[in-house]
Amino acid sequence: MIFQKKNTKEQILEQLLLENYNSYYRLAYSYVHNEADAGDIVQNGAYKVILYSDTLKHEQYAATWIYRIMLNEIFRFLKQESPVPLEEVETEQGKEDIYENIDLQRALDMLPKEDKAVIELKYFEDRKLTEIAEIMGENVNTVKSRLYRALKKLRLELLDDGRWE
Repeated sequence: MIFQKKNTKEQILEQLLLENYNSYYRLAYSYVHNEADAGDIVQNGAYKVILYSDTLKHEQYAATWIYRIMLNEIFRFLKQESPVPLEEVETEQGKEDIYENIDLQRALDMLPKEDKAVIELKYFEDRKLTEIAEIMGENVNTVKSRLYRALKKLRLELLDDGRWE
């Protein structure tokens, strides 16, 4: 049996995958509301990260590169699967919601997927706007616009229902 020595990029990527697995999982779960599907998404993303590790041009961008792959996997999954109704998620026994507030989760689910990703990365994953722009492959001003538009929609949705007055 012949073992190949891992290159530096591959080692860095594997380390980041291990360190941030829970973040990737939370991000995927927030979209699909299903543990098995979220796990599959992260596994597929991790596989692609390792498979295409040689295409990473700059090691300092490895973390954002991985997030971009994970988001692409989430969006790919959402295109092929019909989403699980929120009522099914609520009735699962022994499951803890990612968000403590189900109203917030519903409001986030109403946002376009790109706007939701900006909110998730900014407030749940504590990423900077410049990093979010790199992850999403967009201009920082576009990300800012998405963020403010999404926050306005969330505020209107949550206030409209009288929950946050």
